[in-house]
Amino acid sequence: MLPWKHVLRALSVLLLTAAATLAPTAASAQASTTSSRGWNDFSCKPSAAHPRPVVLVHGTFGNSIDNWLALAPYLVNRGYCVYSLDYGQLPNVPFFHGLGPIDKSAEQLDAYVDKVLAATGAAEADLVGHSQGGMMPRYYLKFLGGAEKVNALVGIAPDNHGTTLLGLTKLLPYFPGVEDFVTEKTPGLADQIAGSPFITKLNAGGDTVPGVIYTVIATKYDEVVTPYRSGFLDGPNVTNVVIQDKCALDLSEHVAIGTVDRVTFHEVENALDPAHATPTTCLSVIG
Repeated sequence: MLPWKHVLRALSVLLLTAAATLAPTAASAQASTTSSRGWNDFSCKPSAAHPRPVVLVHGTFGNSIDNWLALAPYLVNRGYCVYSLDYGQLPNVPFFHGLGPIDKSAEQLDAYVDKVLAATGAAEADLVGHSQGGMMPRYYLKFLGGAEKVNALVGIAPDNHGTTLLGLTKLLPYFPGVEDFVTEKTPGLADQIAGSPFITKLNAGGDTVPGVIYTVIATKYDEVVTPYRSGFLDGPNVTNVVIQDKCALDLSEHVAIGTVDRVTFHEVENALDPAHATPTTCLSVIG
């Protein structure tokens, strides 16, 4: 007998995937016209205090606006030049991104970082990504020459070694046609399954590349990257953080840790400017 709790989760994923094929909604239209509140300003020049531009990389089903409505202004208000891109778009899917093949998404990141560096005059950028956006840049760093252009990668709840979605992906063979649908229609999801050819290639020969500083910020309550420690990296210049070790009262799960959690935001800022880092605690929410 199938575990119905997991079956319901599987159906939820299918509903999300189906939603990605809908025509533009009022929300998507609003997202395309919403002011980015001070970020994506290509006239911004990095200061001596913050000499590197920050590129924000959204997660699966996210976009360059909605994923960063809290973190981008947080960093802008602290003096950073901040940028965000859309990647992994599928034809006729205007709002839900991060669904295309991840190696192609990494090529989009490559071009976008070049654009940011050219506009700002900076030699390197820092990357901050949520979920797939914390994992995908590693392909850019490892295979597309990104290590020469990037100082640091901060991953918030990244699925660096793939995910079983609490075992959900193991159920796919029990649903005839579903696995083929996911692979053919949303390759960005299929690439993230633990043990996929993409994940295997990404981690072959080690998790990191020389010259880049890596930070992973995870939450014990992650229901998407499971087990949550699978997001951790191994190698030199790596810091792995469980946000509950900084604030035991932090109940953020996979979405909240990257979109609204100011305790996490403080830890992100520490990773971007370690020379001026201050302790991250529960009181960081008012910082």
